[in-house]
Amino acid sequence: MSWEANVRQVIPYVPGEQPKKKVIKLNTNENPYPPSQKVKKALEDFDIDKLRLYPDVNAGELGEGLARYYNVLPEQTFVGVGSDDVLATAFLTFFNSDKPILFPEITYSFYDVWANLYNIPFKQVEMDENFRIRKEDYYGENGGIVIPNPNAPTGLAKDPGDIEDIIRHNPDSVVIIDEAYVDFGATSVLPLINKYDNLLVVQTFSKSRSMAGARIGMAFGSKKLIKYLNDVKFSINSYTMNILTVTAGKAMLDDDGYFKDTVEKIVATRERVKKELKALDFEFPDSKSNFIFARHKSVPAVDILNAAREEGIYLRHFKKPERINDYLRISIGTDEEMDSLVDFLKGFLGR
Repeated sequence: MSWEANVRQVIPYVPGEQPKKKVIKLNTNENPYPPSQKVKKALEDFDIDKLRLYPDVNAGELGEGLARYYNVLPEQTFVGVGSDDVLATAFLTFFNSDKPILFPEITYSFYDVWANLYNIPFKQVEMDENFRIRKEDYYGENGGIVIPNPNAPTGLAKDPGDIEDIIRHNPDSVVIIDEAYVDFGATSVLPLINKYDNLLVVQTFSKSRSMAGARIGMAFGSKKLIKYLNDVKFSINSYTMNILTVTAGKAMLDDDGYFKDTVEKIVATRERVKKELKALDFEFPDSKSNFIFARHKSVPAVDILNAAREEGIYLRHFKKPERINDYLRISIGTDEEMDSLVDFLKGFLGR
């Protein structure tokens, strides 16, 4: 028997393309603006001698800073290497039932990858005709629930009252709310962690805080929930976040004014581009994220995707599920980058 018979084979998550050449990159939902200058200063002043030491397993000053910023206890805070690391650890920790976990049919495409990797049964719950989640669909028996808010790739935000209804109806399951894009227009349910001990709220520095390259993710929950999460993390690798990243993350967290100004700029650009896309006969859900999920009323998405690429403008296309294969996810770049996209579309569409 070949050794390959014992290999855990999975279909991996496929990230957005990372082109080597200089292009207008609107395919990976990165923040178009750099981190705060406080980050640069903190790294310039970093004591290199600290690199010979192991980092704090709880991310030291960053973990403490997150607890203060979000007004929670340190014991309610978990830090990981990007929210993907946090979510993967959460799947491994909390989803050990024979019952299927539930998440939307159109959502972040890593969820089913983790479920398959860890042999977790799952069910992808249908949305309505407008890509909206129906809270009642999550009231039934299950082994856990994962809901992104706002959703990716649609950008739609769910009312926090509806999310609380889902949590309330599932006292025997862990409910994970993935808030990777929450800062761009949705309302966080983080305050509910003191009301429901089965709620885990996950966020990231990758989008609104301009630090996708640093890989900083965090989760908030009850003390009991976070202890279970740490038990699994420390059984794999206690020292997941390096000291340089902790230093940079703490500096970014300390510049709240810069963070909020950057988010406001992205939101303003998004709202302006929505109007321009509508004028070009695009239709899309009302995004509360840093991207727009759009389709043209008559021109296939693949034609636009390929033509834009020829002009050095990269967009994201999802081939499945079938109902979204004519949509493009357009990340919000700088005003200049979005102007270039709109100019391209006007020319391509003959406007």
